[in-house]
Amino acid sequence: MKAETWARRAAVVAVAVAAALTPGAATATAADAPAARHTAPGTHGPVGWDTYRHLDRLGELPSGVRTQQFSSFDRAGGNDDGFDGTYSCLRTTTEGCVIAEHSGPGEIGAIWFTRDGGDVSRTGTITIELDGKTVLHASLQDVVDGKLGAPFTAPLVADADASSGGVLIEVPMTFRRSMRITTELNPLFYHVSYRTFADAVGVTTFDPSDPAQDVVDRLKAAGTRDPKPALPGARTTARTLDLAPGQTRTLAKVTDPGLLTALDIRLPQASYVTPRTETDNGRAFGAGGSSEFTVAVDPANEGVTLTRRLDPGIGHQVADVYVDGHLAGRWSPNEPVGGGLWAEQSVRLPASLTAGKSRITVKNVFVSSDLDYNEFTYWADSETGGQTHRTDTVDVGTPASEQDHAYRITAPTWQGERTFGYPLDDDQRARLAETQKLLQGLRLRISFDGHRTVDSPLGEFFGSGHALAPVRSLMFGIDPATRAFRAWWPMPFARSAEVQLYNGSGTAVTTGTATVTSAPSTAHARAVQDGTEGYFRTQSHAGPTTDGQSWPFLLADGRGKFVGVSHTMTGETNRNYLEGDERVHVDGSRTPQLHGTGTEDFYQSGWYFNRETYTQPFNGNPTHLGASTGCAADRDCTGAYRLQIHDAVPFTRSIAYSIEHGPVNDKQADYSSTAYWYGTAEPSAHRTDSLRVGDPGDEQAHHYTSADPGPATTLDSVFEGDQRDPAHLTAATRATHAPVAFVLAVDPGNRGVELRRTSDQKAAHQQVEVRVNGRRLPDWYQPLGNGERRWLDDTYLIPSAVTHGRKALTITLTPPAGAPDWSAASYTAYSLS
Repeated sequence: MKAETWARRAAVVAVAVAAALTPGAATATAADAPAARHTAPGTHGPVGWDTYRHLDRLGELPSGVRTQQFSSFDRAGGNDDGFDGTYSCLRTTTEGCVIAEHSGPGEIGAIWFTRDGGDVSRTGTITIELDGKTVLHASLQDVVDGKLGAPFTAPLVADADASSGGVLIEVPMTFRRSMRITTELNPLFYHVSYRTFADAVGVTTFDPSDPAQDVVDRLKAAGTRDPKPALPGARTTARTLDLAPGQTRTLAKVTDPGLLTALDIRLPQASYVTPRTETDNGRAFGAGGSSEFTVAVDPANEGVTLTRRLDPGIGHQVADVYVDGHLAGRWSPNEPVGGGLWAEQSVRLPASLTAGKSRITVKNVFVSSDLDYNEFTYWADSETGGQTHRTDTVDVGTPASEQDHAYRITAPTWQGERTFGYPLDDDQRARLAETQKLLQGLRLRISFDGHRTVDSPLGEFFGSGHALAPVRSLMFGIDPATRAFRAWWPMPFARSAEVQLYNGSGTAVTTGTATVTSAPSTAHARAVQDGTEGYFRTQSHAGPTTDGQSWPFLLADGRGKFVGVSHTMTGETNRNYLEGDERVHVDGSRTPQLHGTGTEDFYQSGWYFNRETYTQPFNGNPTHLGASTGCAADRDCTGAYRLQIHDAVPFTRSIAYSIEHGPVNDKQADYSSTAYWYGTAEPSAHRTDSLRVGDPGDEQAHHYTSADPGPATTLDSVFEGDQRDPAHLTAATRATHAPVAFVLAVDPGNRGVELRRTSDQKAAHQQVEVRVNGRRLPDWYQPLGNGERRWLDDTYLIPSAVTHGRKALTITLTPPAGAPDWSAASYTAYSLS
């Protein structure tokens, strides 16, 4: 910045500081009236269970709210996101591994774990403390299995079978003063998303004895009916569908101010094509391991063919086969195949080892594999007279069959269930290809008050871009039986709304219907006009990924909040593109507020969706296709969605919500995504002042004082986030254990202030007591630390009750006894409007 610019800003700051320090100045005018006179109730919108009881208010844009996340992500920027648990504990206490903690009011959003293929029993107990009270202390496995009962019941909790390799807790848990989550043992992989509030107005401490049965019932009906409360005066417009390629059909025009409440499109031309599937239990063993069992054979056999069913997603499985202790053959290495398909292999056992016997003992001994050797079912076919006939079946994983066949396993690595399919026939493939053209080529377009805010592929908008598949999310659904695509997002507008369907598929749509439901509401119309509510919006785009660059879900300026995404992926059959982490940068922060551990982890699953497809209210993996089931040759097709409702991500100026493709954006894939969000073009915060710590002139201009501020030293380092191109900064910083005070200018008309600190996070668990204009506020506590990527941007929310009507804030930060030195390179004030 030029010297004269700094001089002008210093003069402005000096005026504001002088006003703040002049006796009586704070009460000299109406604008400077005492902060206690100003109240802004409900600025953070519905919280806790009320979020789901008032989904018609989903479009409200909160003020003084931030969504953040603790996770086990690799602090060095690589892919060690939990395999060794290196980064999983913020700290360790006598109670165990602390994975999340916060000082001040807020709400726990989504909690997700995985390890051991989805079995989290080795994590032990989970303890959640809110406002000093223990609200949950139980075996994590029991919690996600639903054994505790409401409110910790499905679908607010899910085990690895329900969520395909991951476990989750989606119970919204509010707190007024503090939050801490501890697991008995290192959990390896985890996420905890949580919201923080500038104040505790309207917030009560979560009560685990409240079953919230009405909310549970509403969630159990997800995807089948509108979850919002009924609105008076609602009416529905119906249209038939008849669209030639390139044509647009208007489905509804609404001119009564209010909101759209439901969309229902029926498309009979779409085919529900599914491969023949089988569900089977199985086991796996690794290096040094084996399995052994007996099978019945025909004594008159001239040899026996032994066939096994396997999961070919694990490639190059090789094992030697022994019969009654003699080497009889070898299972040949399989090529890895994606798409959730079964494979079968056979090995011929020679008559020299089988003839004249009515029962033989088979032993499979591990030789090599990309991971381990899996087995689900074995069939024994005896050859007699040039013909074969089935003489026995061993159902691995089923206790009765294992007992009947004296089954034994050594060095086991996995046990579970898989539901996989078999290849499609030619007719099925042709019908699926036509359906994919419709799902991806038809586009839903919606305009509000003359501005188009939605332009998205039909299938992806409703949760499945790869195929017509069952989707039962809270806010949208697909019913393959009726070919119905339905959505219930509340879509407020001030004057008018228009819904259109554009046919870019190249296929004529000759049949179908569409209905659009709207409800008049002057309250919602006013809320859109004054910016309290945002327009419903989507951001959709498709194409190949770019090496070194994350795939953007949402890049937007202004004010808004992200509430979900539907994601259509095509990549390598080994599915390594799923190693990519999500990262969210809000309002220009160089540190991600959310930093995940993998793509399937973001969708609250695990191990590349190891239980295959599923659909739940908040997350789903509706489709997984391989070359034999509708994906291109040598490609893997995956579709997933995730809703963030009580952990929606608000922003006041901008958002960059993206996901990697591969460990470090290094795996080529073809992606399409549709992000759901609410927003306005105008920002709701602006920077009003900034203090550069270590700069003598700036410190003097802001009355920066401390008995021992610590030496000003230069730090040259980077921020967390992208491994290949991290944000870099060289700046002066101070670290001190003495109190510091300074003054920052703010807008008197503010609705609260966000105070952003840039600091050196080499020392974790930095903490200060906070006073603003003499008012004691919750501690500013930052448990994160990173000795390699040392720069950190973090934000403290100052409530409007303390800031409104003030031209400047005197901020005093006091490290408590025993805390590490408090570091800062700069402080920036953003006034909320």
